[in-house]
Amino acid sequence: MTSPDDFKEALGRFPSGVTVITAQKDGETHGMTASAFMSVSLDPPLVLESVGKKARMHSILMEAERYGVSILNTAQAEASNHFAGFGKEDYKPRFEDLNNFPVLDGAVAQLVCKIVDKHEAGDHTLFIAQVEAVNYNDDAPILYYRRKYGQFDAQS
Repeated sequence: MTSPDDFKEALGRFPSGVTVITAQKDGETHGMTASAFMSVSLDPPLVLESVGKKARMHSILMEAERYGVSILNTAQAEASNHFAGFGKEDYKPRFEDLNNFPVLDGAVAQLVCKIVDKHEAGDHTLFIAQVEAVNYNDDAPILYYRRKYGQFDAQS
């Protein structure tokens, strides 16, 4: 059987984009960095976010009806670190409103999603959501590969 460390190392060789998921609880905005995000369907527009059951965001999403997804740009490594719990204490994220929901200001793409299904999968829950609103720009996205940030030249 594959060890968790070997599994993590192998999958770390699959480059991914970096997202910050936002949700609201008791009038406060909470966020979490995640790379386990994907498109599921075009009609209707569905996305999936995989969240570990031990993550603080898990309990918030279990009670939430909606969440935001901000796909980060190359200048947003500090936001990624902050929401992953490794950021500087004085960092203050900037949010903007999309369809009456907070998403990170300046992200490459922002989505507001309504949760339509939840599936337990091992030590994670898969949150499937219908996209209600999108906003995007042509900035270069930040990538994550082998525990390091990189970039893709979006102009190529």
